[in-house]
Amino acid sequence: MTVFSLVLLTYFMVVSGFVYDVIVEPPGIGSTQDPATGAVRPVVFLPGRVNGQYIIEGLSSGFMFVLGGIGIVLLDLALDKNRARSVKVSYAIAGISSVVIAYVMTTLFIRIKIPGYLREKREAFVRDDDLQLGYF
Repeated sequence: MTVFSLVLLTYFMVVSGFVYDVIVEPPGIGSTQDPATGAVRPVVFLPGRVNGQYIIEGLSSGFMFVLGGIGIVLLDLALDKNRARSVKVSYAIAGISSVVIAYVMTTLFIRIKIPGYLREKREAFVRDDDLQLGYF
């Protein structure tokens, strides 16, 4: 269990960009000014820059990767034949929930980071006939 914990901690540090954070020393979070009110609001994700990150951005993404990995481990534990049925069901529910939450949150993080990622560009499929008929 100690080796697993050390491997999991090392994995978390690698995928969260710990080395990048030590070398570049980015700020923990950023800030942007709201155009409507002029108030300064915090920003956790550095939008539009794939090769840059804030510290909290890396840590939250790394946590989601670790959560998905733990979910897969729980799904593996749910297949053990020597456990009680209620324990196996609990492991399976926790594993599926962890994997789904990690996937949805990671997809959300990517869409915040890269606006328009995996989205269809509808204007590329608009024909002149559709514009004349008033469909768009």
